Amino acid sequence: MRLFPRTLLWRTFMLVAALMLLSVLAWFYIFTTYEREPRARQLSQMVVSIVNLTRTALVAARPESRVELLRELSEREGIHIYPAEADDRIEPLPQRAFLHRVEELLQEQLGPETRVTLEREGEQGLFISFTIEDEAYWVALPRERLERHLPAQWLGWGAAALVLSLAGAWLIMFRVTRPLKALERAAAEIGRGRRPEPVAEKGPEEICTLARNFNQMNTDLARLDEDRALILAGISHDLRTPLTRLRMGIEMSGADEAAQQEMNTDIEEMDRSIGQFLDFARADGGEPPEAIDLATLLDDLAEPYQRRGNDVTVSKLGVPPRLTLRPKATRRAIGNLIDNALRHAGADKPVVLKLTTAAGKAVIEVCDRGPGIPPAEVERLKLPFTRLQAARTGAIGAGLGLAIVDRIARSQGGTFDLLPRDGGGLIARITLPVR
Repeated sequence: MRLFPRTLLWRTFMLVAALMLLSVLAWFYIFTTYEREPRARQLSQMVVSIVNLTRTALVAARPESRVELLRELSEREGIHIYPAEADDRIEPLPQRAFLHRVEELLQEQLGPETRVTLEREGEQGLFISFTIEDEAYWVALPRERLERHLPAQWLGWGAAALVLSLAGAWLIMFRVTRPLKALERAAAEIGRGRRPEPVAEKGPEEICTLARNFNQMNTDLARLDEDRALILAGISHDLRTPLTRLRMGIEMSGADEAAQQEMNTDIEEMDRSIGQFLDFARADGGEPPEAIDLATLLDDLAEPYQRRGNDVTVSKLGVPPRLTLRPKATRRAIGNLIDNALRHAGADKPVVLKLTTAAGKAVIEVCDRGPGIPPAEVERLKLPFTRLQAARTGAIGAGLGLAIVDRIARSQGGTFDLLPRDGGGLIARITLPVR
C-alpha cells in the first residue's frame, strides 16, 4: 500500500493543496495577530466603561435603592457585583496573549491593583476588581462578551472557497498532465513494437512542442523500420539468387558427395541467416490480427517435427478461447523456440509445448532439457545479434531468434520470458493477453 501517490497529477495536486492550506493558515495567523490588539483595546474600553458606570451608579444611588439597582443590572445587563474578600479563591488567567493584554490595559486604566480572572469561587465569567471608598468589589460579566464567535456562514463560505480553489488546482493540473498521459501511452505502444496514432498537438506551448517532436520521432522511427525492411528484402533477393546458382553449381561440379554435402550445409546456413534477418525486420509482416485457436496452432506446429521423428508433444490445460493475434508472426515465434530447443537440447531430447490460461492471459511454454541459460544472461540474449558462449554451445545462425520472439510478443501486448526448468533445462514462455 502506497501512502504517497506516484502520478505527476496527484503529486502536484497534493503539493498545491498543501501550499494552499499552509497559505490559509498563515493568513489566519496574521489576521489573528494583527486583530488581537484592536480587539483587546475594544474589550478593555468596554469593561472600563462598565466598571466606571457601575461604580458611579452605586455611589450616587441611595443606600435603600442599591439592592434594586444591583438586581436590575443583573437581570437586564447580566452584570453581577460581589464584595471582594482577601481569601477569595480565584484562578489565574490562561496562557493566552489576548487575555494578558486585556489585563495590562485594564491595569493601566483602572489602576495596578486591578485583578482579572475567569473563575471566582467556582463561578465562570469575566471578573474585574474595583474599589469604592476603600472597599473592594468584583464586577462579573458573562463569558460571551469575552469570546469571539465566528458566524457559521463564514465557515461555510471559507470551506466553499477552499474546495473551489482545490478543484481549480486539480483541473489545472489535469489539463497539464493529460497530454503527458497521452505521450506515455504512445511511448508504451512504441515500446511494444507498434505504431501509435499521432499525439494531439494542443495545450501549452511546451506541451505542443513536446508532442510535435514526439510525433516527428514516431514518424522517423516508422520510416526507419520501413527502410530497413526494404533494404533487408533487397539484400535477401540479391543474396539468395547467387546462393541458388551456387547450389546448382555444386550439384553439377562432379565433386564427391561428402564435399557437396558440406557445401550445401553452408549454403543452407547462410539461407537461414538471411531468413532470420528478414523475420526480424518485418516482425509482424504487416499482417492484420485475426481470431485464431492457439490449441490448433500448437498441434499444427508440432506435427512436422513429429513426422521427422522429433519428440515434440503438446500439453493443453484450460485451453483459452480464440485469441486475436497475427497468425504468421505467432507461428514464427513459437517455431523459433522449438528450433532453438531441438538445436541446443538435442534432436533426440523431448520438447514439450504447454498451453495454459491464468489470470486472463494465455501462456505458451516451450520446455526442453538442454543446458539452460544463466538468469544473469536472460535479458542480454533477447537483444539482436547476441549468443550465449558458455551454457548453450554450438549456436548457429545470426543470433536473432530470441530477439524475433521477444519483438513479436511485445508487438501483440504480451511478454517473453526465459526461465530455468526444474530438473534442468529451459522454459521459454510467451504470455499473451486474452482478448
